[in-house]
Amino acid sequence: MSPSQESILSEYEADTSQTSKLIRKFKEMPFVPIGMAGFTAVVGYGLYKLKHRGGMKMSLHLIHMRVAAQGFAVGALTCGVLYSMFREYVVKPKE
Repeated sequence: MSPSQESILSEYEADTSQTSKLIRKFKEMPFVPIGMAGFTAVVGYGLYKLKHRGGMKMSLHLIHMRVAAQGFAVGALTCGVLYSMFREYVVKPKE
């Protein structure tokens, strides 16, 4: 193997813990954890409000919460894609 391949492999092997991989991915795509946190918050709020839904049917309440949670997750992913496109095409790093 060439020295450049050995350095890549040793770097990959040194970065094998799940938390370090997760932190690295969060740094590369910061909107993914925001989407996950928002999805969890909407689901938690929906479960909390499940008791106090008034006269609304449970199925209708669950549909509203599902749509809100999916909307938050899709919105965060869309912002992430736009952010990465902005970084790649507008703010081109010097090569």
